[in-house]
Amino acid sequence: MKKLILVRHGESAWNKLNLFTGWTDVDLTENGIKEAYEAGKLLKQEGYRPEVCFTSYLKRAIKTLNQILDAMDMDYLPVEKSWRLNEKSYGAIQGLNKADTAAKYGDEQVLLWRRSFDVQPPALKMDEERSPRMDPRYAELSDAEIPLTESLKDTIARLMPYYKEHILKAFETHNEVIVVAHGNSLRGIVKELRGMSNEEIIKFNIPTATPYVFEFDDAMNLQKHFFLGDQEEIARKMNSVANQAKK
Repeated sequence: MKKLILVRHGESAWNKLNLFTGWTDVDLTENGIKEAYEAGKLLKQEGYRPEVCFTSYLKRAIKTLNQILDAMDMDYLPVEKSWRLNEKSYGAIQGLNKADTAAKYGDEQVLLWRRSFDVQPPALKMDEERSPRMDPRYAELSDAEIPLTESLKDTIARLMPYYKEHILKAFETHNEVIVVAHGNSLRGIVKELRGMSNEEIIKFNIPTATPYVFEFDDAMNLQKHFFLGDQEEIARKMNSVANQAKK
């Protein structure tokens, strides 16, 4: 049996303020740190033993993984970081309040920017201060690779080659893998694994710091998937994510 554990980062400072975050590198709140540590305690309690870890270049995901591993007494595990696991770029609306943006442009438009499969938010300019081109951690990327805005379709396109070449490849030598990333990058993986339609993925929400387990047979055929934890609390958190951008 092979197991893939997906975890969205804990509550970030901009989650708490209900702002579009994207590639902006904001930190966890105290609650987010607690959520992450509790996720690690739950994984340990349920007997999970990941052997290798993957995360993004953004501190909210990195610190969530660190808290999980600390709670599991597995700080020694190897960790691979990639910008390809970063959140979807929300372009020029990064830093704006979701509810205020919905009040200005309408719930339907903001839902398309947040959750549609192929609609991009307004783009950043390559040379403006918020552009990833200005961030030294992305110096290795060509201008063509720098996302100034992304749809979920774009996020999946830059994510899935890495997923197949690194994360799936890890199962050749390991039985348990953990990926700590972001709502939209993880939704890309979930869409692929579950064969979800574009319409289905729009409505699917991943709560913060809640382990989502996928079990496969030895040939990597999906057998089952489930969230760990109190199911009523998970449903409440998923509904909260869904309602973030309503005016």
